[in-house]
This record gives sequence, C-alpha cells and structure tokens, in this order.
Amino acid sequence: MKEAERILNSFETPSNIATHEFKCGDVSGAVLMNPDLADDGVGRSVLFALEGENAKHLSTLDDFSRYSVIDAETEIVTDANDATERLLGGDLLVCVEGDERYLVVAARSYPTRGITEPPTETVLRGPREGFIENIKTNLSLLERRLKTPDFAIDRIKIGRRTKTDAAVCYLASVAEPRVVKKVKERLKKIDIDGIIDSQYLVPYIEEKPLSIFKQTGVSEKPDVVAAKILEGRVAIVVDGSPMVVTVPFVMVEEFQSGDDYYQRSSYSAFIRVLRYLGLVLATLLPGLYVALQNFHYTLIPVRFMITLMTSIKGLPLSPLAETLVVLFLFEIIREASVRMPRAVGMAMSIVGALVLGETAVNAGIISSPAVMITALSSIALFTVPNLIGPMSVLRMAYTLIGGLSGLFGLILAVLITLHYICSLNAYDSPYLAPFTPLVYSDLKDSVERVAYPDMKKRPTSVPNQNPTRQA
Repeated sequence: MKEAERILNSFETPSNIATHEFKCGDVSGAVLMNPDLADDGVGRSVLFALEGENAKHLSTLDDFSRYSVIDAETEIVTDANDATERLLGGDLLVCVEGDERYLVVAARSYPTRGITEPPTETVLRGPREGFIENIKTNLSLLERRLKTPDFAIDRIKIGRRTKTDAAVCYLASVAEPRVVKKVKERLKKIDIDGIIDSQYLVPYIEEKPLSIFKQTGVSEKPDVVAAKILEGRVAIVVDGSPMVVTVPFVMVEEFQSGDDYYQRSSYSAFIRVLRYLGLVLATLLPGLYVALQNFHYTLIPVRFMITLMTSIKGLPLSPLAETLVVLFLFEIIREASVRMPRAVGMAMSIVGALVLGETAVNAGIISSPAVMITALSSIALFTVPNLIGPMSVLRMAYTLIGGLSGLFGLILAVLITLHYICSLNAYDSPYLAPFTPLVYSDLKDSVERVAYPDMKKRPTSVPNQNPTRQA
C-alpha cells in the first residue's frame, strides 16, 4: 500500500523496519515497527486488536483512536517526516489504505540501566538516586520531587540525524523569563548532525565557550537539580545522558556538595572552608615553592632551608624543571588510573606513585620535598573535583611563572586570573557572586551554610521573579 511505501522509501535500507499487513473488515492497512526499539508485546497486541471482532466496524484512523481499540497511547499525525521520526524512535505506525495520515502508537522499549548512586557525586547522607540515560526516567525523577503545576517541561529535538530528545525544565513562577527565553533560543539555533550527550550543548549556551572555566552547572543527582530549579535555575535534560545541565551558574556552586545540606550547618561550614583552602593550596603551592627556592630563599626558615639544601644537593635538574617533571608525572598517573579498568586502576595509581617517586628520589633525579609538595597539591585538588581540569592548567602556569619571575610575577598572574574571573557574567549572574559583587543576602549559602529556617529568600545572584522562599 502506498501509505506504507511512502515511509519505507525514505529509508536507504528499510530492512530494519518490520511491516505487518492486516485486514479490518473492509479496510486494508499495515503496521510498521522497528523490532530493535519497539516492544514486541505492544506490536502483537495492536495486530490482535486490529484483526479482532471488535474492530470490524471501524474504517478510519479516527475510529481506531477514538474507540480505543488499541490498548496504548495513540496520536494521529499528518506529516510523513514526523511519522518517520516517531518510527525511528521506537513507536508503531498504523497506516490505512486511502488515508494519508498515520496513527502513532507508543511502543518504545529501550534497554536501560537501573537507577543507582552516581559515581561522581557520592554522599554519606541524603538521596542516592542518580539520573540514567533515559530522558523519560530522568524527568519522572524531577517530577516526583517538584509536585507543582508550574513545573514546566518544554520539549525540543536537537540534531538533524539523531533527533535527540531534550527538555528545558524550570518553575514558571520562579525562573526569570528572560533566562528561559535565551536558553530556548540558543537551543533552537543549534544546527548539528547529532547530539550524543548533554555536554554537546554546553558550548552553544555558554557566554564564553573558549574559557577554561565552565559557565554551566552539571549534576547526576535529581535532588541537586531539583534544588537548583527551586532557586530559579533552568535545567536541560538530554536523552542518552545522565548529566543534567543547569544555568545560570556561579563559581560558588563548585564548593557546594549534596552532603552539605543533609548534615549540621556548622560542620558544613567547616568543610567548605577546607575546600576553599584546599583549592588555594593545590593551585599555588608548587609555584610558591619554586619561587621561594629560586628568588626568595631568604624568606625560607633556616631549619627548613638546611633540610632543603641537603635534599637538592647534587640534583641534575633545576627547581623549576624538577617541579614541572613531578607535576607531569602525577598528571600522567592520574589520567592512567582513570582510564584503566577499575580493578587495577587503584593499584596503578598507588604503586605508580610510590614506586616511581621512591625510585626517582633514590636515584637522585628529583628531591623528596618536590615530591611531597606536588603530592600535597594533587591531593588538595580533589577537594573540589569539578575544578580539577581548569586548576590543573592554572597550577602548571603558576609553577612556570613562579620559577621564571618569582613572587611578584606569581602575584601578578593571580590578580590577572581574578580579574578575568570577575569579568565572567552568564545569564545576568556574576561568576564570583556573592563575593564580587558583594551580595550580603547570598552569603548565607557560600562559605557557610545557615540553618534552613534562616534561608527565607532565594539567592539574588540567580535571576528570579519570586525571591521569597518561605514565610
């Protein structure tokens, strides 16, 4: 029949599409389905219903849909391209001879993994659910937490070939309409062959996509994303990806963890101070060590200076070259431990660091203080896991600058970096808020975290149209 042939002719090799012809009274028709993506049980039930006694008096697609002969969600579409996309997505198509429309039957059945705790955001307390690669499941996890009529989900397809399903989620009465409109416009302008993961969208929605600092939040936990939506942010959920992107984004979010909100506020404040100190220590310690050793050795305490001189005596490398070599060595070990199978990854990182470090020190290639400084810096960097990438680059740059120009060059480099970070502003949210500009009301959830009864207002650093959180 020509209605079914119109769909099949659009395929280069339609062998992956199964066609089943049926006779319903005086009406002839066909059912098209993709066996790899559609539920076989739904396909059999549709054919059984169409060829059954109860369907003999039906003659049009409107009859099939109106009288619910098919026990599944149905929709009539008139566009052949739309029908083809539904078929490729796993739905069934019912064609009736003489009718140019198509009846779409929901029959998608994808193999997906179960909901487990995400490996990137483990918590000691609080929910342990994580997003998976199915957009329907991910949206249901958010809807279960946001039981309000103004929770909006705007669906969109991105990618000329993949036709990837995406959803823009926000609270209509809280989110700033300008932000929502800008996000939708940027997503609709994307013209690309395919979207495989949500990170494909990030360069299109960031203000400065070439910056080493990201300007979008990302999370695998539904409770974290729901909390950000409640503050007025917009979440972007993409089919096939467990990572949900949120905007607007400020840097202070990197120092916040799900654990902070499920334990005593005083302890959360203490942990956050450690994160800030750990990041400063991780980024500046190697550069400071090299600068003091090369240019400002008089500032080093005498006892430590004696130990240091004893350790570096006879080494073939300069302090700068030595520190850079150790930094590169630790980066290689870290990358290898991440890429290797989990069963040997941990052993690789421990044995590699211990054996190579000890051997290099005993061989007189590097000094033990350089190994200790680099190891301390690398460990401290993991206090803020989401900043490992940009801070590793900055650490290398600061070490090089400190070794070539001393403390003055290092201080100047830090000031230039701070000036650049202060200039970032995405979706009307200053990147360093609430510190620069100083927003007193938002300090309650920055370095410290006050108790929930004191969080009466939403953060003003994030544009929103309803600042009141609780009475």
